Amino acid sequence: MARGPDGSGGGAGFSLADQLFNADTVGDLATEYAGLAGFDAQRFQAEALGGFEGQTLLGRLDWIATCIEAQLPADFPKMAEALRAAMPPALDPGKTDDDFGRFIHAVPGILAVRHGLEQHRDLALDLIYEATKRFSMEFYIRPFLNRWPDDTLARLDLWAEDDNYHVRRLVSEGTRPTLPWAQNIELDPSVPLRFLGRLHADKTRYVTRSVANHMNDLSKIMPETVVKTLSDWQCDARQDPKELVWMTRHALRTAVKRGERGALDLLGYKAGTVDAKLSIPKQVKIGDALPIEVELISPDALPVMVDYRLLFHRPTKPAEKVFKLKTGALKSKQPQVFAKAHKLKGNASTFTLHPGPHQITIQVNGNDVAEAAFELVPAT
Repeated sequence: MARGPDGSGGGAGFSLADQLFNADTVGDLATEYAGLAGFDAQRFQAEALGGFEGQTLLGRLDWIATCIEAQLPADFPKMAEALRAAMPPALDPGKTDDDFGRFIHAVPGILAVRHGLEQHRDLALDLIYEATKRFSMEFYIRPFLNRWPDDTLARLDLWAEDDNYHVRRLVSEGTRPTLPWAQNIELDPSVPLRFLGRLHADKTRYVTRSVANHMNDLSKIMPETVVKTLSDWQCDARQDPKELVWMTRHALRTAVKRGERGALDLLGYKAGTVDAKLSIPKQVKIGDALPIEVELISPDALPVMVDYRLLFHRPTKPAEKVFKLKTGALKSKQPQVFAKAHKLKGNASTFTLHPGPHQITIQVNGNDVAEAAFELVPAT
């Protein structure tokens, strides 16, 4: 489940902020900085923990950086030296996939932006380069892209070829048009395609997942360019074919939900003649499952991607969401049934259900082929 920067979204009573920033994690960070001359680890722990109440996840991060900053040299070159000295060992460079490290290790990036952005650009970028081997610096490279686009892009050109896959991933992730939680960037969204053209052939899933997510972002603003670029990558054959198939599906997931013809064609789901019979009950209770059964038949053999759109009743304006039903292959003139039970949860933390008229539309290879209405009623 996606979570916001306030640390919510994990269910009732769950706080991601508390999970990431607590006495144990702050204690780990205090131990790392205790090796610096004059750094009072106990003072840092007391100040950091004392300021967490009421703070969001990102707010706690900023507060931790403030507490550490208070005990570092004010001069940024000396501050950067101290931050490098306190860094833990780099994440294992021998892996091909990994998470982006521990949130407590975001401090160098925060302070690089605070104190290095204007007067110490190159030194701050050096610090970000080292820090991203411990925790992804995707949030903190973006202010530099806005303030110093040419110089920062020149760095990213070098980093795209770096031996460390965390550094290579930063090039893709940090330039995403709509990076969750992050500051917007003013960069022309087509510019990073020069990086993605190299990084799509990377041998680490951590990098290729970022490239696919970046392309998914781009598909929302320049869909034709994304389809052409992915098609060109297929022709280049620089990536393992299975990995490129996975990347292409992941990159086009939002375009597929929108039923975009170019994306579906690239994935092999061509437009075709399909007749459909949809069966659903007339009434469903909140908390129960909506049984969906659709019979499809085509005059020609046809690979099919079957999705369904639910139009939810709302007191003000209806809301529509797209869901996956099944993928498969129709044989010529032979009916095939696709079925699924869609749980209509009444206590979901991210989407509230309201009693009233609802509608389901079946979408096959991007085309609407059947629809039906049902009434959602309160649980008894």
